[in-house]
Amino acid sequence: MENLKQYVEENKQRFLDELFELIRIPSISSLSEHKDDMYKVAELWKKYLEEAGVDKAQIYDTKGHPILYAEKIIDTAKPTVLVYGHMDVMPLDPIELWDSKPFEPEIRDGKIYARGADDDKGQAFMHTKAFEFMVKTNQLPVNVKFMIEGEEEIGSPNLTTWCAEYKDMLKADVILVSDTGMIAPDIPSITTGLRGLTYLQVEVTGPNRDLHSGLFGGAVANPINELAKIIAKLTDENNKITIPGFYDDVLESTDEERKKLNEAPFSTEEYKKAIDVEELSGEAGYTTIERTGIRPSFDVCGMWGGYTGEGAKTVLPSKAYAKLSSRLVPDQDNEAIAELMKKHIEKMAPKSVKIEVTPLHGGQAYVCPIDIPEYKAAEKAFEEAFGRTPVPVRSGGSIPIISTFEEVLGIKSVLMGFGLESDAIHSPNENYPLYNFYKGIETIPLFYKYYAEINR
Repeated sequence: MENLKQYVEENKQRFLDELFELIRIPSISSLSEHKDDMYKVAELWKKYLEEAGVDKAQIYDTKGHPILYAEKIIDTAKPTVLVYGHMDVMPLDPIELWDSKPFEPEIRDGKIYARGADDDKGQAFMHTKAFEFMVKTNQLPVNVKFMIEGEEEIGSPNLTTWCAEYKDMLKADVILVSDTGMIAPDIPSITTGLRGLTYLQVEVTGPNRDLHSGLFGGAVANPINELAKIIAKLTDENNKITIPGFYDDVLESTDEERKKLNEAPFSTEEYKKAIDVEELSGEAGYTTIERTGIRPSFDVCGMWGGYTGEGAKTVLPSKAYAKLSSRLVPDQDNEAIAELMKKHIEKMAPKSVKIEVTPLHGGQAYVCPIDIPEYKAAEKAFEEAFGRTPVPVRSGGSIPIISTFEEVLGIKSVLMGFGLESDAIHSPNENYPLYNFYKGIETIPLFYKYYAEINR
């Protein structure tokens, strides 16, 4: 596209200033005290889209947090791209591990450090600026719609209903998403699959109050001990999940598919070094790429109970809690797996304690074929911007709403992510390289160019 790099270069600082204003709003969807912040960030994003050139923009209320919709229709006979992103971010804990204030973005070593820098304000905002370029230079070749939601980090509980209600308004030919990553700064990749997710909370209750661990220890079941035993039995010595029926619907990859998957550039030593571990762990018989792409997994995301303050308190706690997640693969159904896990865990509890398992949220796995026109357009865009063909990869992460889009709206999604593993999303010191931010703005308009050409 004409003058693309020049436009980005001339507006780099303004793009960054606007992104920083979005980041400064603490839009943590999981914390009720930030309800007003969700509307503040939606209003600011609406302003930026209107300035970029949309014909209309509106903020919709839901039972939870708002959804921002905007559109520019240049010709109803032309294809329509629906851009999806999210304005909410993860909580900050543990806050003491941040090297700078999470909502005061700083640039260090060529990276933006802040909560939401990558996930997903930085990546979603690239689309706003790419759209601005195409409108301001009269090079927008297709219709564009935007759907920026405020609940992705809590499982998008209200988006499915909203999409069903506004299905006609959301009609499009493809959904374009940047909420995933690349293999390396110089190795572009397109995410062709996402794992599904089942997320549960477990509550174990023992005595009716906290007890003295000396007077009662050894005679009364400790809920934390019992919960730890249950969790330990959910995987075996080969790190395979032991829940009966868990693997029944897993879509097994062929030897050829596994071979191609492992052709992606990957260094085990660099992977270990990046996260500072001496040895990797996972289901026996599979490589790291396979374990995070085509195999399900089980993890304890949080566990608490009893006394956790400074110093000692000899207490036998009344309650213990854990948050459990299981990443799923095609064709596992997240609701069916949640029910399997719930029944199995409840059955494992001894009579000395009471147990309650509550499903919190989940979503289905998603696969995008690499032979569809939408994928080909993304492939060409990366080839031109980066000078090399992108590698198709299966992501270990989940974006539960993506499979719902296909089910409810009947539209395939193309996942053009620009993040890196080192961006520390969901963790302290989340960051996003300036290079990736600007390169994304350069690459996205090329998708529109090639998508329009393919659909002539």
